[in-house]
Amino acid sequence: MVYLSKIYTRTGDDGTTGLGDGTRVPKTHPRIKSYGCADELGAVIGLAASFNQDEEMVELLRRIQNDLFDLGADLCVPLSKETTKEVESSAGESKAPAPKALRVAAAQVLRLEGEIDVMNESLKPLKSFVLSGGNAVGAHLHHARCVARRCERDVLALADIETINPVVARYLNRLSDWLFVAARFANQRDGSEVLWKPGEQQNEA
Repeated sequence: MVYLSKIYTRTGDDGTTGLGDGTRVPKTHPRIKSYGCADELGAVIGLAASFNQDEEMVELLRRIQNDLFDLGADLCVPLSKETTKEVESSAGESKAPAPKALRVAAAQVLRLEGEIDVMNESLKPLKSFVLSGGNAVGAHLHHARCVARRCERDVLALADIETINPVVARYLNRLSDWLFVAARFANQRDGSEVLWKPGEQQNEA
């Protein structure tokens, strides 16, 4: 349970911040960067939701925002030697008991894949790359897609130096795909999608 009675604490004035296990690290630490990026991603998705008139899509976006808080909580608590094996087992088909800390689960990745398949069924096959933009919803979703890719890179950089839940990177990878398809879905509804025309400006020179 989260209980916030006071917003500022002054404990971070020295340039450090506390992790979920009580450890204090510099605010520039790769772990802070990784879940800070997830927070930014959730904010951009919130922008997309605020412009969206499709109640079903808004519900999906709110669910993803919730997932991203799960993801941030996961990254905020480093894996201990005792829980590492359990987390690796939970990424597959094993019925190993869940670790005490909140961890992103494989089921959350599978849900994204199912939603991608449903949205993609109504889309025209691509014959070129898509330019980011279109209507307001589509533009914000494309922005979110770019942030999701950056978050994935930040998480993989953290994984190079520390052990993390492997499902986190998989979730972000799949989420960037989800956001790409969702942006196309939003833009094709009113014909706003714009395709890349290679070398078009060169021909006008």
